[in-house]
Amino acid sequence: MKKILFLLPLLLLMSCYDAERNCKDFKTGKFKFEYDVDGVKKIALFERNDSIEIETFEGKTDTASIRWVNDCEYVLLKLHPKNMAEEKAIGMKILTTTKNSYTFEFGMVGVDEKQRGTVTKISD
Repeated sequence: MKKILFLLPLLLLMSCYDAERNCKDFKTGKFKFEYDVDGVKKIALFERNDSIEIETFEGKTDTASIRWVNDCEYVLLKLHPKNMAEEKAIGMKILTTTKNSYTFEFGMVGVDEKQRGTVTKISD
């Protein structure tokens, strides 16, 4: 019983912890997103200003408009979609930040399934 009483305040303090989010630091700049697809490392580079994101992936460049919902959430919409899947908006939410990176959650707007990733800022 004493152990439970000791752990209760500790659990309450941990539940109040709020992850650091300095999202404004990542609204503009040049970024790198690394991820694995079937064991193969893929790298996407992108540059973002307040309203446009230009991404280069596997030698192809694509542009998307950005609509900021708040400092930590935005919606991407490809300007030149090549198929119906690319016509759908993608919701992005920054979950945590560090000095030069952020962890985010993303998925198609209106769809519950989300994925996570980490982006590194390579320059302002």
